[in-house]
Amino acid sequence: MALDLPLPILLILLSAPQALLLKALIPEQNLRIPITPIVLGLIAINFGVWAFYRVAIYPFFFSPLRHLPQPKEGAYPIVNHGLVVMKKPPGAEFLKWMKKIPNDGLIMFRGLANIERLLPTDPKYLSEILVHKSYDFEKPGRARRFLRIILGDGLIIVEGDEHRFQRKSLMPFFSYRNIKDLYGLYWSKSSHFLDCLSKEIDENKKGDSTVVEINHWSTKVTLDIIGVAALGRDFNSLENTDDPVVPLYEEILEPTAEKALFFTLHLIGFEKIVRLLPWKINERLDYTTSSLRKLYRKFLADKKEKVKLDTENTQKDILSIMMRSNQFGDDLLIDELLTFLAAGHETTSSAFTWACYLLATNPSMQTKLRQEVQTHLADELANPSDQESMALADKLESLPYLNAVCNEVLRMYPTVPVTIRDAVRNTTIADQYIPKGTQLILSPWAINRSPRLWGPDSEVFKPERWIDANGKANNHGGAGSNYCQLTFLHGPRSCIGQRFAQSELRALLASFVARFEWDMAMPDSEVIPAGVITTKPKNGMKLNIKKVVPVV
Repeated sequence: MALDLPLPILLILLSAPQALLLKALIPEQNLRIPITPIVLGLIAINFGVWAFYRVAIYPFFFSPLRHLPQPKEGAYPIVNHGLVVMKKPPGAEFLKWMKKIPNDGLIMFRGLANIERLLPTDPKYLSEILVHKSYDFEKPGRARRFLRIILGDGLIIVEGDEHRFQRKSLMPFFSYRNIKDLYGLYWSKSSHFLDCLSKEIDENKKGDSTVVEINHWSTKVTLDIIGVAALGRDFNSLENTDDPVVPLYEEILEPTAEKALFFTLHLIGFEKIVRLLPWKINERLDYTTSSLRKLYRKFLADKKEKVKLDTENTQKDILSIMMRSNQFGDDLLIDELLTFLAAGHETTSSAFTWACYLLATNPSMQTKLRQEVQTHLADELANPSDQESMALADKLESLPYLNAVCNEVLRMYPTVPVTIRDAVRNTTIADQYIPKGTQLILSPWAINRSPRLWGPDSEVFKPERWIDANGKANNHGGAGSNYCQLTFLHGPRSCIGQRFAQSELRALLASFVARFEWDMAMPDSEVIPAGVITTKPKNGMKLNIKKVVPVV
């Protein structure tokens, strides 16, 4: 049976018999060197030969991937195309390759030291990676170690059997029925958000409108919603609350160039060096993450007492339901809460911000959406705090143009524009052999905008693609496969909170467009998709906002 040892260990072990063989073949009078220096020298030679083979020979002459289409331009010395994932907006360069490089579904490019990476471009390959062989491909260990600092070992981080257990245990909490039960919460919080925004407009009005940085507001309202839905705790961040959780999350999730560099250095293997540097971001990250855990541990203890006294199970938040299931220990409950709050509000916050941008630059679509919402939701807009969730859900989910706009926003601005998978064993996708260790780049940004999959208007904001000729909404946008839309991925590793994010976005956008109209208060050239992991506007999103008179 072959030794299943890491290659560096094998190279070191190989040096001992090599040294003995060398001593045996060369007469002692001609080799007056102790065995130890010989072994050390052979270790150095072994590593040098292996490095030369791996960098200069294997990729070009022996790799099973060497014949795949690949970019010919834009490579840098040593790193080749490895820096492409750093370009902004993330995924845009991959989209250029999909357009320019003829391929049958896979593009190969080389990174640092000629290490090969694959970019899937076709649904048949994506279905293999995400569904049929999803556990052959895992998130890179370095990325998981970095995210673990912030999120713990929640659903986003774990792999294998632990992931299967967590996902199976959590799925009931995100069922269709449970999500529909949350529409009343979405609607009342959206109304509160708009009341706070109206107050700011009245206080700062210049002319008939006020400049508002909408990304800041969207972060607040979505954090308030996920707080109640997941923890049963109202952070009330819209009212500038003193809840200690809010500033900690704002600091962790604020997109900065420094955080992007910090994450990149972890991703390429310099995490140990980074942690040794006198870099303030190390200190702040330790402080924010440890503070969050302390707060959640205290909150968990209080919550246990409330759940114990709640004999009629009136508390419907996710944490209460998880506690009553008795499947989660305290540490895992905290990890899941960290995951829910970070991912749960970031997805909708980002999507709502980009929806505002796209409707600001397409005023006729904004007007059309406003007319639909005001016409069909007059009672709900007049009495936002007195709505039955199921009836409200049925109405919002039946509005074709609202759902078309939301789907098109999520297509054009996926929250996570690029994600990575590593092959953890030798495998295949379609007919292509994939060696263990091969890295695959999945780019929702590029797939969602691919002309090959979406037609020549793939980069045009066109909600009508999500409406059939009979005027009813569809769920495919005219694309030929579900795998043409990767915003929430697919399969066992798809976003478990997809329905939560979609329903929350419906409610937020419907409420907002019914009460306000807006246009851009900043040049379009300054709207740059950026962010460390998620897609957020680099310079914020400033809008000129004014109130509109509701339809009677």
